[in-house]
Amino acid sequence: MDTESAKGPGLLHRSGRWCARHAWRVVALWVLALVGLGLANHTWGGSFADGFSLPGTSTQTGAELLAAHTTGSGGTASAIVITSDGGAVTDHRAAVDASVAQLRELPDVLSVTDPFTTPGSVSANGETAQVTVRFDGNPASFDPGYLAEVDAAVQPLRADDVTVEYGAPLGQLATPKSADRASETIGLAVAVLVLLIGFGSVAATGLPLLTAVIGLSVSLAGLGLLAGQFSFAQAAPTLAAMMGLGVGIDYALFLATRYRALLHAGTEPAEAVGRTVATSGRAVLVAAATVAMALGGLCASGVGFIGALGVAAGLGVLVAAAASVTLTPALLGLLGRRIDRFHVREPVAEPTGEADVWHRWAVRVSRRPWLFLVSGLLVLGVLAVPVASMQLGHVDAGAQSTSRTDRRGYDLITEGFGPGANGPLTVVTHLDSSQVADESLRQDLAASLRRELAAVPGVASVTPPVPSPDHALLITTVTPTTGPQDRATADLIHTLRDETVPQALSGTGATGYLTGTAAATQTFTDTLTAKLPLIIAVVVGAAFLLLLTVFRSLLVALKAAVLNLFSIAAAYGVVVAVFQWGWGVALFGITEKVPVESYVPMMMFAIVFGLSMDYEVFLLSRIRETWLSGKDNQLAVATGLAATARVITCAALIMTSVFLAFLLSTNVAVKMLALGLGVSVIIDATVVRLLLVPASMYLFGRANWWLPGWLDRLLPHFDPEGPAAGPDPLTAPAPEPDPDPAPDRAPAPAPAPVRGDRR
Repeated sequence: MDTESAKGPGLLHRSGRWCARHAWRVVALWVLALVGLGLANHTWGGSFADGFSLPGTSTQTGAELLAAHTTGSGGTASAIVITSDGGAVTDHRAAVDASVAQLRELPDVLSVTDPFTTPGSVSANGETAQVTVRFDGNPASFDPGYLAEVDAAVQPLRADDVTVEYGAPLGQLATPKSADRASETIGLAVAVLVLLIGFGSVAATGLPLLTAVIGLSVSLAGLGLLAGQFSFAQAAPTLAAMMGLGVGIDYALFLATRYRALLHAGTEPAEAVGRTVATSGRAVLVAAATVAMALGGLCASGVGFIGALGVAAGLGVLVAAAASVTLTPALLGLLGRRIDRFHVREPVAEPTGEADVWHRWAVRVSRRPWLFLVSGLLVLGVLAVPVASMQLGHVDAGAQSTSRTDRRGYDLITEGFGPGANGPLTVVTHLDSSQVADESLRQDLAASLRRELAAVPGVASVTPPVPSPDHALLITTVTPTTGPQDRATADLIHTLRDETVPQALSGTGATGYLTGTAAATQTFTDTLTAKLPLIIAVVVGAAFLLLLTVFRSLLVALKAAVLNLFSIAAAYGVVVAVFQWGWGVALFGITEKVPVESYVPMMMFAIVFGLSMDYEVFLLSRIRETWLSGKDNQLAVATGLAATARVITCAALIMTSVFLAFLLSTNVAVKMLALGLGVSVIIDATVVRLLLVPASMYLFGRANWWLPGWLDRLLPHFDPEGPAAGPDPLTAPAPEPDPDPAPDRAPAPAPAPVRGDRR
């Protein structure tokens, strides 16, 4: 008696069969969730804006002291840049005064500086001035209609022929919306083309797309609701869309492919759906759990900004997986045997014979495994070379298109005040009680501090330290000679924070803090750089344990983790070469070389590691299935590679097109992620899957499936192609007829064979 006869169908088997037999109920539940969440998001949904806090750091402490001891120093500051071509801004004093007065009356404005009374606010030639506006929140997250109120407030200046530009972050409110819809459309269009060419069936093409789109819409609506309660970065919905659409199509495609193969093997439709969910559906859940676990590892960074991005991407993946194991079975149940009725070419099923091109490729690799293994590692090594020169930082407005107001404001500040004026640094000195009470002590300390700061190489200017209204602080502004994203500015920040300020105040009883946007950004970068090894350890360790539990093999789990690290390094190298070295960066709408955005490597690692495990799980599941049926390692590798080649190749092409389509985004960090993720999928589906995995498994032989007995007893048992699925007609001999078949197991004639059957 087989396992299924003894124990009955497992939970996944039964749930898949139930969804197929109650398809309209399942579809109705998903439509209800889509409409309900969509309406709730429209009513209570929040917005997305970049922002982060770093408690306990010099930057955060300095900002908190400013807010506590001064008026108008809290909130978020943004510059409004005004310039008078061929004349002095002082010639427009009346217009400036009128605009400043109207800006102060706007809602959400805490303070507005007068450029004529604020030191350093007018350029040396008198043609450019900065008006600093402090908002009670990040203006980039305000309703776009707020910009019209700002435009009305500065209208007196424009009416007086003065050019007005908005610096970041206010200028980000005027940024054209990211082309996410266009990117999604391109990804879907490519998916249609790939699926039609790869499988021929119109229904089999439309089903994964429909499942992915519904799942994506539900996840984005849910994310919008979460944004009403929690802070999410601007890139969060784009990242969720990239992940949800990419894996959503892939997961549904894997199920649809297995279902068609079972149908062609003669299985009754509802039973075929049950077996599909119990086999490929179980592998989908393992893959999704791996991706979600990798993304969840970002929370180990301790930085809410990064953790929230991981939550956004993870939500897209989990909803896609849920749709794949519920909505996809329901749609398969509705289609039944009609899944191949409409086609543009002869429908193609999974290959099972040795004449298949992928089977022949696997045999070729088996003859010279060392050659293919070394060749694959060399390719990855060459691609990874640029990683050694990776520079992390923040991509500022200077890298944006000149059509954006924040870029034009950035350029005006650079021309009028120097590049460092786009990222001034604020030194906040917290005085002790004796200095608070004694003005002469304060003056001596202020003069000494200014001399020390001005003597540091890379400092363009230092303003005289001024006391706060309660005399508890001394506040001075340091302007670097270089722009915010230059490496020299990062070095200067480290020097001031770690050496100059502590040494200048040593023995005085006062404590100094370095704050400001540029300092905060660099502190953020330093924090993420320090946390990256921890994230790598957490993600790799968790994935290793999951694969060890699923596949019951030390070598398979270790090999998967190591090869994924190689592919991630190669993807990093491509990102560095394009964006930091400038190799073709103009093709992506960026006007200059830029550092790698500080959070991109961490996000890429979690996402790429998780996605790489997707294909690893699907490939290894089929290899292990064949191994368990015959214990022939060479046959198992060749059969597994051939059985999954077409579906993984199509899935990789689709996911690559989805990711690369997001290069249309206006967000530079999203462009980096899109390119890095697209390249990583290509690497994983070609070099890793076609060269490294088969070559290494041939070399390991039977040791692939070795696991110490004590460890086998210690680990929980969770099989991706579990016994609950029962014997698979694709790999096992047909069971004897049931003398009393249940209605759901009633025999049905098999459809006419399609190309790819070898029955």
